[in-house]
Amino acid sequence: MTNLLWQKPGVAVDAEIQRFLAGDDVVLDREFFLHDIQASTAHAEGLQRIGILSGDELAGLKRELAILAEDFQRGDFVLDERFEDGHSAIEARLTERLGDAGRKIHTGRSRNDQILVATRLWLKEKLARVAVLSREIAKVALDRAQAERDLPIPGYTHIQRAVVSSAGMWWAGWAEAFIDNAMRARDTLKLVDANPLGTAAGYGVNLKLDREHTTAALGFARMQVSPLYAQLSRGKFELAALEALGGATLDLRRIAWDLSLFTSAEFGFVALPAQYTTGSSIMPNKRNPDVIELMRATHASVAAARMEIEQLLSLPSGYHRDLQASKGAILHGFGRGLPALELLPALLANLEWRGDRLRAAIDSGMYATDVAVEAAVAGVPFREAYKAAAASADSAGQGRTPEGSLAARTSPGAAADLRLDALIVRWEAL
Repeated sequence: MTNLLWQKPGVAVDAEIQRFLAGDDVVLDREFFLHDIQASTAHAEGLQRIGILSGDELAGLKRELAILAEDFQRGDFVLDERFEDGHSAIEARLTERLGDAGRKIHTGRSRNDQILVATRLWLKEKLARVAVLSREIAKVALDRAQAERDLPIPGYTHIQRAVVSSAGMWWAGWAEAFIDNAMRARDTLKLVDANPLGTAAGYGVNLKLDREHTTAALGFARMQVSPLYAQLSRGKFELAALEALGGATLDLRRIAWDLSLFTSAEFGFVALPAQYTTGSSIMPNKRNPDVIELMRATHASVAAARMEIEQLLSLPSGYHRDLQASKGAILHGFGRGLPALELLPALLANLEWRGDRLRAAIDSGMYATDVAVEAAVAGVPFREAYKAAAASADSAGQGRTPEGSLAARTSPGAAADLRLDALIVRWEAL
């Protein structure tokens, strides 16, 4: 490991303690390394603007930072146990290549400042991707709601057959859900789109840093003004990002549950493309819906990440080393959640309804609600209409069809009045 910036003369560094302190920072920082380089470039520009660096020093630093980024992407530079973390690796490389100019890169910064801005840039990218994917998923659902609006399917409450429903209603539900998920991700992105670079360890520095320049250079919408709030927002913003992701993975989990049931032999309502199933390692007669089962499991990782960060935040104000543990949590949560969402649009676009099985599952009792409502419209008090419909549920379907039931479902948003146009307007506004 390179010499530690904070090491004091005459004080030996205990290797076991240092291993504990470093933890898996080097491994985790590989995910944020390019963002750290990006932020270091902007910081160097800011230092030059206030006279800390000369024009030639800035040119050299920018050149070497660009080369370091290329070397890292090619695998020619490896972030490993030689370094305490990603930030020390950047400074060590610049010092090796540029001498004193490289040593100046840390002026006006803290290691906390460095990882805070790097993870903030990373979170912006991830939230933007959640928004894009949610919009894509909503579009698939909208298209299929329109195309299959009149396809009858059984409607369930309490996992019991309840009423006649439609594929249009099923798809419209997911469309509206993921429109909301896209909106929430974008709103959360606006929240976290604040530049903490230049706040150091939470109290500013004795330099007139050009924070307006670094805010613009890094593409942040605004500067996070208070250095103390920069520290208070660490963890708080990560929680918000995971909650936005969690809204999408919660809906993903419920879609996966529906498909787990609908693809079972007992239901048989849906056929999945072969690539979404795997063969059993012991039972040659079956295919397993492993993809949707692992999708179903994804939200657990997002929820665990959120809980981990929430438990870190039982701290007084100011910077604390505990907060470094938030890096692993966001990597785990987004590392599991985003790949699952990436697979969802194509899965939804390619699943097939099995119309014969759907129709066969609609039994007479599923028209009982229609009978009760029709009687209530005719003037029978609803309690009496309900009791009469319940008593005759076995014959409620006589002379009725699923299509007729759906055509009569005229409440706003129901099968006969899906209001897809309103959802399309919201989708287009995303």
